[in-house]
Amino acid sequence: MMLGVGSGPNEASVGAAVEVPMRGGTMARANRDAIAVLLSVTGLGPITLGRLVERLGSPAAVLDAARMPGEGSSLIVEASRAPDGEWRAMQSVLADAIVAAALRRDRILAEIERHGLRVVAQGDPDYPRRLREIEVPPPALFVRGSLAPLARPHVVAVVGTRRPTPAGRRIASRIGASLARAEAVVVSGLAVGIDGAAHAAAVAEQSPTVAFIGGGHGRPFPRPHDRLADAIVEGGGAVVSEYAPLTEPTKCTFPQRNRLISGSSDAVVVVEAGASSGALITASWALEQGRECFLVPGSIDSPQSAGCNGFLREWRGAAHVVSGIPQLLDDLGLFGGAALPGAMARPGRPASRGGIVISAKVPLPSVHAVLSGRSAAEQDVAEALVHGAVTVDELIAVTRHTLAQVLQALTRLETNGFVQARHGRYEPLGALAAASPGRGKAA
Repeated sequence: MMLGVGSGPNEASVGAAVEVPMRGGTMARANRDAIAVLLSVTGLGPITLGRLVERLGSPAAVLDAARMPGEGSSLIVEASRAPDGEWRAMQSVLADAIVAAALRRDRILAEIERHGLRVVAQGDPDYPRRLREIEVPPPALFVRGSLAPLARPHVVAVVGTRRPTPAGRRIASRIGASLARAEAVVVSGLAVGIDGAAHAAAVAEQSPTVAFIGGGHGRPFPRPHDRLADAIVEGGGAVVSEYAPLTEPTKCTFPQRNRLISGSSDAVVVVEAGASSGALITASWALEQGRECFLVPGSIDSPQSAGCNGFLREWRGAAHVVSGIPQLLDDLGLFGGAALPGAMARPGRPASRGGIVISAKVPLPSVHAVLSGRSAAEQDVAEALVHGAVTVDELIAVTRHTLAQVLQALTRLETNGFVQARHGRYEPLGALAAASPGRGKAA
């Protein structure tokens, strides 16, 4: 069994997909609505749902049967029974829950509309192609925003621990920004830590990014990323769940969510992960789904790198080492130098791809270049952040600006996706995290 997979796959990951009648290449509205209602039933996975659809003819027919006065529950139980006894029929408590959902159909659909969600089912043209190819794709997705980015030629997941080191956060930001510059779509899980840094970097680059969440849209987690979620949607990306809006996130829903992060991508990059990190489940899913898997190695003394180092050791030959961002982009077929501003062929050496040479010594943009046109205070504060100052007191001491000037500069930088505040400390994000220190006051 692959590392991390044991706590992930269950009914949501093994079995047959839900197939429903189609009209003109698009799922009928009644069936799409019915699937949305059925997915609100806790404990009803895609395998059992698929069996009900197969026996009764369509998702809408399942709801019709459930609404039969006095016999809805028994009809559902009987429809779940295998004709040849291969599997047991569902328990009556689950059938009762399906009946209850069928009777609340209009309220459930109103809740979906209230959260501004679209239901995209497997039969719909904009259902992500890569997800359709995994072993058991979700019957439908609850989508806020646009799924169009997932149809682009290059989609890369960037995941990691919720408790990264400052260096790990900067690496995630640099990878996210570089992928965005290479016109790859960044996918992650919207969690605090590595996920958030990768999303924020893509947003700062004005590149669409897609987040798969581990619960319903009406139960967002974590709350600190509400603004980031809004920015993702406003930037042309999407926040996506396979769960109905009021589904609570649990320790079981997150591993299931992780299969969608890997399944919607061409490759998964793990930046930092502890020995039991959920990011390793995503890496394991990537290998099972035939996706490429890359891990950033770290110090043997770092708990945040223990999972990455162990995974690379256990799955050598299957998992790949990230030895540098240009090398990573090259391995992904993204012509790494093109994604790093200032890249050029070195004198005396022929260009390797389209005139671009991949080099670990590609010059990075300066803070001044990244923040061109912004106030002197913003540039000074940003320069200090890149040099390692992290608290307001340190920024005041380094920049010599007043408290009011520093706070105003931080607010503007954070609003524009260049800075993130965490427990009273500030860290550069996105393009700023990828910038090279200049020779300003912070030098």
